[in-house]
Amino acid sequence: MKSFICGLFLFLAVLSVRAEGKFEFTPDAKAAYELALSLRFEEARQKIRDVKFSDPDNLIVYFIENYIDFFTVFITEDERDFERLEQNKDYRIKMIKRGDKNSPYYNFLQAEIKLQWAVARLKFEEYFTAFSEISSAYKLLNRNQRKFPDFVANKKSLGILHALVGTIPDSYRWGVKLLGGMSGTIQQGQKEITEVLDYAQKNDFIFEEETMVMYAFLMLHLKNQSETAWKVIRSDKLNPKGNPLACFALANLAMRTGRNDEAIRVLEQRPRGKKFFPFPYLDYKLGLAKLYRLDEDADQHLLRFLSDFRGRHYIKEAYQKLAWYHLINERDAKYQFYINQAGTEGNKVVDEDKNAFKEAAKGHRSEASLLKARLLFDGGYYDRAMRILQKRSPKSYYNKQDQLEYTYRLGRITHKLKQTDKAIPYYQQTIDEGEDEKYFYACNAALQMGIIYEKAKQRDKAIQYYKACLSMKPDEYKNGLHQKAKAGLNRLDY
Repeated sequence: MKSFICGLFLFLAVLSVRAEGKFEFTPDAKAAYELALSLRFEEARQKIRDVKFSDPDNLIVYFIENYIDFFTVFITEDERDFERLEQNKDYRIKMIKRGDKNSPYYNFLQAEIKLQWAVARLKFEEYFTAFSEISSAYKLLNRNQRKFPDFVANKKSLGILHALVGTIPDSYRWGVKLLGGMSGTIQQGQKEITEVLDYAQKNDFIFEEETMVMYAFLMLHLKNQSETAWKVIRSDKLNPKGNPLACFALANLAMRTGRNDEAIRVLEQRPRGKKFFPFPYLDYKLGLAKLYRLDEDADQHLLRFLSDFRGRHYIKEAYQKLAWYHLINERDAKYQFYINQAGTEGNKVVDEDKNAFKEAAKGHRSEASLLKARLLFDGGYYDRAMRILQKRSPKSYYNKQDQLEYTYRLGRITHKLKQTDKAIPYYQQTIDEGEDEKYFYACNAALQMGIIYEKAKQRDKAIQYYKACLSMKPDEYKNGLHQKAKAGLNRLDY
């Protein structure tokens, strides 16, 4: 009876919304938003119900509800969740449209909901609809910017769109055409997001944490400024012990900037319990980080991820990494079992899963010393990786792929050890011997040469090597490498 009465009150509250509702982050609405971003969905829903009952004209709740749906779909990657929750999108936008058209939130919230669903659709390969929603959101944001030039939140989303549009891989250029009229540069996007962060330092800004994370990833992936990215993400504003999403962002940046021990610490201290929405991907990241350190218990976290996750992506890669774990521990039978699983389980949409599938299909087994060096390098343990390679020579490897990888690894390690005078010849040898091969080594060597010369202010040489990277079509990591090369050319105004 009690639940019926509560439901009736909520129904009447929705009916009572005026033709022009308001958009206001009241204390309860702000609390609901923060709970949603902390993946404490049940508590967030209760706060939303409180707002709908006590403040029925406040339409900001429909925006917050969409966050819960978005994160649910993004984390679970469950097609049933996607199909069920996607039906709420049009209703939420309809409710937003009942609000005050003269509010800067009117167009902004519609655009944000469309962008969230566009990102969710990419998980399910609904590319055409995703690009269409991005285009629609971009137009709404531009309209809002013209009407409310001082509305700072607008630049949060426009900034990341402007930064990304020029770096979209060639395989998705048709999507850019669909985004007709959408343009921008990394520099433009960086400037806009910087303005937002400057504003947030002096004012109470609800989207400050989101913007910080966006800016950190922009600096890492598009500006190639890893230390700046780490400095931004380490802000006291993020609380990885109380927010799994903050843990996710911080651990990712730590792993990508050579701070693997820090990533492990953050992931091991992540918040757990029934009040948080399950996030199995964090087990996957912990298993990967421990594998980079060659820890004995790395497999346990990967197995937990595979046991708990019902989504689409990184399943093949998780099996591949389990196979690698057993290969470096000299368990050939278990390696073969798990690499076979990488061939049959999961999907092959993201690069990591494609590469795992190819390893399973072609039957080429990595040489154990090279694999250990690769894992240690990925974890930022450069001295340990170098010691392993120094015990070998190119002649000790018997096939072309291993010989090429050996030279490439020496280039990557010496580069990270800031020995660029040694790295350049290794990279050039990798390019000369591997540019016509299907492996990614030469393509990434060219990218790294571009980065070296860009930092040395040798623009022509940097452009030469970025273009060389784009001219190669490796079987592995092509989209990611090409996006970074495009970002390099973008930074050089080429």
